[in-house]
Amino acid sequence: MFLLIAGILLFMALHLVPAAPQVRADLRDKMGPSAYLLVFSIISLGSLIMIAKGYGDARAVGRIQLWNPPAFMRHITLALMLPAFILLAAAYIPSRIRTAVKHPMLAAIKIWALAHLLRRGDLASVVLFGSFLAFGVFDRISVKKRSALGPLGTAKGGLKGDIAAVVAGSVAYVVMVLWGHYALIGVPLVNFSFAP
Repeated sequence: MFLLIAGILLFMALHLVPAAPQVRADLRDKMGPSAYLLVFSIISLGSLIMIAKGYGDARAVGRIQLWNPPAFMRHITLALMLPAFILLAAAYIPSRIRTAVKHPMLAAIKIWALAHLLRRGDLASVVLFGSFLAFGVFDRISVKKRSALGPLGTAKGGLKGDIAAVVAGSVAYVVMVLWGHYALIGVPLVNFSFAP
């Protein structure tokens, strides 16, 4: 559990730097934009590896179950993840979806975290997904106060962008459901066993 919590704290501390524009500007000035981006990316990746490893370790040691979600929550979680993937794609594709939502990446994070909180009632899951849900809410408030524009700035798109975001998000969703979740997390979402 220590590695999971340390990874979450590192990830969130790093991603709160943009919430303090002067601190971010000072770091970019001292390091240079390319070095800043490189260091930010390396630390982000490292913290995500810590989170994944810590979460896996916590699950392997034995779950501390806080509650037992009903079985139908699995279907709600799967349903919520489709719009989460579409919003994730929309964060990087100029579209009317992105314009309407304003910060689709943060909306995707909040939906992902909520969907998994509905399905998982163990302590490690509550720590992981609860932290990301709280972070998503905090960061959305922060970007609104700062008038931050997100990765695409003021770029706007139309129907083609909407279609591209829906197609890209849907393809990513199908890949994750069929293979990706098992490959990344070790938990299959679809059982391909046809044995009697």
